[in-house]
Amino acid sequence: MDIGSTIRSIRKRKNITIAQICDATGLSQGFMSQVETNKTSPSISTLENIALALKVPLAYLLLKKEDRMGIVRKNERRITTSGAENLKVEHLSSTKNVRMRLVEFPPGASTGDEPHAHEGEEVHLVIKGRIYAEQGEDAAEFGEGDSFSWNACTPHVVRNIGDDTAIVLISIYTENESERDLI
Repeated sequence: MDIGSTIRSIRKRKNITIAQICDATGLSQGFMSQVETNKTSPSISTLENIALALKVPLAYLLLKKEDRMGIVRKNERRITTSGAENLKVEHLSSTKNVRMRLVEFPPGASTGDEPHAHEGEEVHLVIKGRIYAEQGEDAAEFGEGDSFSWNACTPHVVRNIGDDTAIVLISIYTENESERDLI
């Protein structure tokens, strides 16, 4: 873990000196310097005091860099295609287990000719257009603003039943960190 660099970064961003941290925590400047250069590992109690002095949650200091906020700017989104109909998929953001996608369905397009199944759970929000969704014996039509969800292990299909391109926001939760195509 690189807790020291995190502490230093927060301290500098907030324009707090090492002396101010030491005044607030009772720690020596030498010790704080060693913490910030990762030459010593402070106890949880000491980290809690440092977090209080920095006015950040203790948990934030313990997060690995890859577990912190991820940012994807609109012009930096990865765009792929999915399925036989090459649906346009914009990869919005993701964590280890959750992926958010914006999927464009041209008129008549679907996630496949036959219902398919895969691991995980999905939540859908129709942003634009009209969608028909079917899972097992359940089926319904959805318009703009409507949403639906399901466990993806049961075969399902989503189809655009409107005359214009439909856009659906899909969040997919899986137990593994796989980036494979699940749409």
